Amino acid sequence: MAGGSTGGDSSDEAISGINVTPLVDIMLVLLIIFMVTARIIASPNAMAVDLPKAATGTDLQQTVFSVTLAVDGSTTVDSKPVTNDDAILSLAKEARTKNPEIRAAIRADKEVNHGRVMHVLDILRQAQVSKVGFVVAPSGSAAPRK
Repeated sequence: MAGGSTGGDSSDEAISGINVTPLVDIMLVLLIIFMVTARIIASPNAMAVDLPKAATGTDLQQTVFSVTLAVDGSTTVDSKPVTNDDAILSLAKEARTKNPEIRAAIRADKEVNHGRVMHVLDILRQAQVSKVGFVVAPSGSAAPRK
């Protein structure tokens, strides 16, 4: 009876149609699963940081060496937690030996002490990383200049 046979038990007839509904159902379920879990897979160690707003801020396309400073005092380098400032220095030196034209980005919560940010900037300079930027969140509207 499969394949649309109209009578008898003739098994020599070819199947003239295939039902693709189960295949489509499975694909839709897989698509939903991938959509839900993609964000978790992409950045499992991402820290929640409340970035300061800036009218001239732009998206950073590629960060080669990223230092994130959270308000609770924790620090991560390239999404990996570090225990002290010596670890930042050694990782920065290692990254600079791999790429002499390395770019660094400091992502600091707006509540982080200015002295802490300047200390990390000094560590990067000790590692001879000269191209350093600060990650900000775009404010949406440009502030008037005087």
